[in-house]
Amino acid sequence: MNTLLSVLAASGPLAAGWSAHTMWMRRRLHTARLDPLTGLHTRDGFTRRATALLKDPRAVVVLADVDHFKQVNDCFGHAAGDALLKATAARLAHYVGRTGVAGRLGGDEFAAVVIDNHGTVADLLAVLHGVLARPADGLDPTVRTTVSLGWVRAADHPDDDLSDLLRRADEAMYAAKQARAGVLRAGLGRLFATWSGRRAGRRGANASKAAA
Repeated sequence: MNTLLSVLAASGPLAAGWSAHTMWMRRRLHTARLDPLTGLHTRDGFTRRATALLKDPRAVVVLADVDHFKQVNDCFGHAAGDALLKATAARLAHYVGRTGVAGRLGGDEFAAVVIDNHGTVADLLAVLHGVLARPADGLDPTVRTTVSLGWVRAADHPDDDLSDLLRRADEAMYAAKQARAGVLRAGLGRLFATWSGRRAGRRGANASKAAA
């Protein structure tokens, strides 16, 4: 009995230490999946949560991109740009709520998956577009910009995975940006041509930089 008590007494601190280490690792993993600037999920964290949400037939994938963001950085400084990104992230997260997920994919590009409970997502995204265009608190009121949104209903493309749906939403977002339409739903035909042109333009820009 004394031997058993001695073993238990000796193993107590070890078990407590392991438990603390496990909790520390979980916190580190959770932190790694959050963007340090905006607090939104990073691409990895967003992908995990979004993939689970896509099992719901009411899921809608949204892609958002800040218009003329480089000009904000160039004219007002990176602090203003950071403040604009944080304001955009906070407003997007508020709209998405606890039933969905929002993430920062990189730069000034954001993504979200929302559950369209009432079939009114088009109207809600139009409202969100107006909210995202409001001046950010604490910034010079002349720092004004808008955010272009593209979206796709997952049920319309049952064979698509998250990557495919994000591509479709990106096509719609870029078309909205080009047409200054604010918000567009993913479609066929012209959007695919727009996507091809966008990629070709990027390749051309990269080639020009390399030649320079």
